[in-house]
Amino acid sequence: MTRRTLSLLGTLVFIAATTLPVATQNPSTSAPPLVITAYNGGAPIPYANPKTPWGEPDLQGVWSSDDMGGIPRPRPAAMGTRLYMNDQEYAARVKTIQTDVSNRENSATSTFRNDFARRAFRQTSQIVDPPDGSQPAFTPAAETRRASRDRGTFGDGPFDTTGDFTLYDRCITRGVVGSMLRVIYGNGVRIVQSPGVVAVTVEMIHDTRVIYTDGRKHINDGIRQYLGDARARWDGDELVVETTNLTDKTSIGGNGNGLRHSDRMTLTERFKRVADDIVQYQVTVDDPVTYVRPFTLSFPLTPLDGGVILPYECHEGNGAVRNALAGERAEDRALVDDLARGIVRPRRLAQEGQGRGGGGRNGAPGAGGRGGGRGADPEDAN
Repeated sequence: MTRRTLSLLGTLVFIAATTLPVATQNPSTSAPPLVITAYNGGAPIPYANPKTPWGEPDLQGVWSSDDMGGIPRPRPAAMGTRLYMNDQEYAARVKTIQTDVSNRENSATSTFRNDFARRAFRQTSQIVDPPDGSQPAFTPAAETRRASRDRGTFGDGPFDTTGDFTLYDRCITRGVVGSMLRVIYGNGVRIVQSPGVVAVTVEMIHDTRVIYTDGRKHINDGIRQYLGDARARWDGDELVVETTNLTDKTSIGGNGNGLRHSDRMTLTERFKRVADDIVQYQVTVDDPVTYVRPFTLSFPLTPLDGGVILPYECHEGNGAVRNALAGERAEDRALVDDLARGIVRPRRLAQEGQGRGGGGRNGAPGAGGRGGGRGADPEDAN
């Protein structure tokens, strides 16, 4: 074990011993039992869960959601209530993944060339409840909260202040769910444990959640945190985590983008090691202010290729906010200059020239937004 890990564990033990419980809000009670999709719809596979030196189930390791590549969040309507593919569909998925692995390993040169699926699962969607795999509709109250800031630099602005950007744009957080969902890269998840504490670190934007398992209560309902307040218990070999006290600044979409949830949302997560190389992860989203019913996602976490979470110096390398603001101010000046020359034209949208709009001013590429390979997730367009 490295000195760095020992230091982290020591810190966690100290925090667990010195933090006192205070008042709480009631956690969600609507979460269904764990759906172990890693079994691919077959019978449970016998497995003796390893234990930590103090006797708790051992979830430790460096995991990834990379193998969820190609598995949509909501289920395609044509598959109805089928959570698993038939043999023909599964064979096609296996072939696709094998071909992709061969192509990428032989020719890829990107820094993130290894962030792709290597193992096929039969899941037809990451959403396992409701039974048709659909994401529940937004409530009328949630629809009134729609704003351009929900999409940040993936949208058309306006970009006038830092409040017009998502917390992802600003390198602050992607939220609890947005950090666990599979995206284009940076899907590493490191789990470490000490008595009474489990810590979950995600690679992208490098958040670490400290989850107490020692029976303490939630913090006061008046305190709101980006990652909420997590309390957990062991149910046999399964870690059940209930998170409350969230803000309304992120979404449950990939990277925390999309229409934002409310600060009344509660999350119930389940972690269970079902094989040496698989931790089944499940999260139930319960936010009656935002969704017409709760819904649940479940998927396997498998070992991260290389086994090491990469450094993610987001603030140091982030030009998104600065460039978007600079592009908007350049457009302000261009509108004034054009008007002085007698040219009256509509304001150019931030995404023009980025493959989602027309050409920029006088045919020039559009400014603002994220360029390069960081396309928006179509499932988060809402």
